[in-house]
Amino acid sequence: MKLPANIIIEKSKLTEYLLKKRERNDKAGFLDIAGYNLENWEQLDKDLRNHVLNSDATIVEQNEYGTFYKINSELKGPMKTLKITAICMYDKQKKQYKFITLYPFKE
Repeated sequence: MKLPANIIIEKSKLTEYLLKKRERNDKAGFLDIAGYNLENWEQLDKDLRNHVLNSDATIVEQNEYGTFYKINSELKGPMKTLKITAICMYDKQKKQYKFITLYPFKE
């Protein structure tokens, strides 16, 4: 299944979570390998939509909040391609799809 093109990717999810250095569960260092940083967060948004969210999504969980999807894909960055897993959700109350997070793909 492909998720719809109008999926919500909140700016704060990119700039205040994924691209912000953290001591624990740091994703900024991983994304920096591909050339992403706070200065080009718009490129990360664009590349997620073009490369990742166009890939097949698999349902991994359903609960009272909605349906969660996993997408194993490649994220083609400005400097390097990363293998990632993206997590998205269909929010039942808001009736919309939204991007939750990503992390390195693990086989």
